[in-house]
Amino acid sequence: MALNQEAKDAGITVFNEIGLDPGIDHLYAVKTIDESYCGGLPAPENSDNPLGYKFSWSRRGVLLAARNTAQFYKDGKKETIPGEKLMSSARPYHIYPGYAFEAYPNRDSTPFRERYNIPEAQNLVRGTLRYQGNPAFIQTLRDLGMLSEEEQDFLKPTAQPVPSWKEAFAKIVGATGNSEQDLVWAVSSKTKFANNDEKDRIVAGLRWFGLFSDAQIEPRGNPLDCLCAAMEGKMQYEQGERDFVMLQHKFEIEWANGKREMRTSTLCDYGEPEGSGGYSAMARLVGVPCAVAVLMVLDGEIKDKGVLAPVTGDISEPIRKKLQKDYGIEMKEKTLA
Repeated sequence: MALNQEAKDAGITVFNEIGLDPGIDHLYAVKTIDESYCGGLPAPENSDNPLGYKFSWSRRGVLLAARNTAQFYKDGKKETIPGEKLMSSARPYHIYPGYAFEAYPNRDSTPFRERYNIPEAQNLVRGTLRYQGNPAFIQTLRDLGMLSEEEQDFLKPTAQPVPSWKEAFAKIVGATGNSEQDLVWAVSSKTKFANNDEKDRIVAGLRWFGLFSDAQIEPRGNPLDCLCAAMEGKMQYEQGERDFVMLQHKFEIEWANGKREMRTSTLCDYGEPEGSGGYSAMARLVGVPCAVAVLMVLDGEIKDKGVLAPVTGDISEPIRKKLQKDYGIEMKEKTLA
């Protein structure tokens, strides 16, 4: 919003936050909101790697997002979770019995109490959904220094000879040697596991990514970018696979007469199979709302100038109706109690 006045002075409309999240979430959240969680994931049958995740957007962006500090309102008080503890704050989140999700807060939710015009809200959090086990694995990568952007000479393209992954990983985690036994010992000394089963699962995942192997790294200067390179070949959507988006708002409402009510608003959408020529769920749910907003500006249905976002009813309502009527994109609303 820092450029709002400049945009108004120029007589132009700059429309932000009109994709999936943010975007579709705003269109329904402006009614009332308590919790909002969204995940762009592989379909359950295609979540076949240690992270239960495949890339439908920036690999680097996915990993960097796991380092962000989160803020939200809980019981009327502002809560802060520092980036180094974000993944360990993840908790099970139930939507449908067939899905095993974990959720964690996403960046700063506190401005939305004002933006949604609900200053009385005691709880307000926007968060991310992942399949069960993903946050613990990402937390381990962070604890091991694999999400660091600090340049290391041995990871630079000029390094000779180019190290193997087990050699590079040994230096990153401070192992005494590069045998798998030494590497596992170093991993165990730098992070905490909930139990032995979790340790075995995560160590197997590190092995699957090739971090204990003789394969050469793709030198990109720092641990984060070298890890991204290792993930690129292993976490792509393969022929016939499809992605999946789950978005849910949960509303806890207390009426003036003291009656309490729980409502949910849920979107569950699967993309077209990879290679079919169709759209992924992520592409459709990000692209179509943006295109609809652009057309409404061009057609004069949205006349406001300045920096806009669909967080007021006069803007969100017509977009929401058009998405529902013309494209079948909508969140299903239910009252649970």
